[in-house]
Amino acid sequence: MPTEQHSYDELHGEGWTRLLAAARRKLERTSGALDGEIGLLAPSDAERRTVIGVTGRYRPETAKRLAVPLTALDAYLYDRCGTGLLQTLGHLNGPLRDRPAERADEDTRREQVLTSAHSSRLATESWFAAWLDRLAADGTLTRLLRRGDAPLIDAAVRVLEKLPEDLSRILPLPVLAEWATGDTKALVPGTPLEQLVLRALAQRTGDEVPRERAGRRALWESAGAIADDLASQVLVLGVRPEGDTVVCDWLRDAADFGIPFRLTLHQLASSPVVPAGDIFVCENPAVLRTAAAELEAASPTLVCTEGVPSAACHKLLADAVRAGARLYWRADFDWAGLRITATAVERHGAQPWRMTTADYREALGQGQSTPLGGPPAASPWDPQLARAMKESGQAVMEERLLPALLADLTRT
Repeated sequence: MPTEQHSYDELHGEGWTRLLAAARRKLERTSGALDGEIGLLAPSDAERRTVIGVTGRYRPETAKRLAVPLTALDAYLYDRCGTGLLQTLGHLNGPLRDRPAERADEDTRREQVLTSAHSSRLATESWFAAWLDRLAADGTLTRLLRRGDAPLIDAAVRVLEKLPEDLSRILPLPVLAEWATGDTKALVPGTPLEQLVLRALAQRTGDEVPRERAGRRALWESAGAIADDLASQVLVLGVRPEGDTVVCDWLRDAADFGIPFRLTLHQLASSPVVPAGDIFVCENPAVLRTAAAELEAASPTLVCTEGVPSAACHKLLADAVRAGARLYWRADFDWAGLRITATAVERHGAQPWRMTTADYREALGQGQSTPLGGPPAASPWDPQLARAMKESGQAVMEERLLPALLADLTRT
């Protein structure tokens, strides 16, 4: 009959530490089943003597591994301490975990989170599905589940659903955060929710989340959310809007002297600027700078996106299109440039400007180029262009087309 002494002093000795730790690991993996065994590699003399005492079998000093049935360890502890293996381990180091049950519960909760996210109206978007797949594959979702932060996924989905479809709208980040979460500060820089949403937006644009603050702000703006309406700007040349406002006066004076001008989103919101006629759009400031130097006041209206268009850029151009302007749009011959141009065609009805397969091949033959990077993109206005770029594997920056671009601007 077992004793009732419940004395665990013996188990704090050198010969027991690894043995009990191995038993805990084994039992936690098997939901407490006692039908297996544990082993000790390179046992010390104290461990060897302990195992001999537990099993009743002699083990030589030369033994490199000692095996102990869990049933033998359970019986020994019950006889010596009055408690079996499970109760003894619980007393010494707290209750055992049931890892299979934990994994099953975690799998269930993961499935619930993903099912909820996939019920979003955005679920048919390839970038949205890819975002969720990456969160599940890289361990992000698991970390959120284990921290108790899984609701952040649903919150991120609500933020994405409430982003404006009309990028000319001004949607401040605090307002977006309030609409989606009820907390105006939920999307301040560095919060877990902001990081999740930015990963989705980067997935949509085919890029990585920028490390610098300006790049992250630009990524928000590409989705129509504004962190700062003074920081959101658009570079222009030759804009001569109608209107009796200070901003319109500044623009007309700058155009008359051939001076490039930066418009802020704040200015565009407080003082409407509506360029008339044809508007040419480029990606790189070097194109606009060269046009200012060569054409001066004779330059037609030229807008530079400086990469992914800002909210200020989208507002200026959307207002112009509504007033009857036509957009002629180009970007670099790289995957990001194709995405930028495709978005402009879809959102603004822009006409690609020297963005054909022939233009690409002619420019490609004029010098060395850099390798294409990032995920491929489509060119719906000229499907052969994307195929030609993938085949060559080379990007061509639009500065190489400067002579042709200037010739187009001169003829207008």
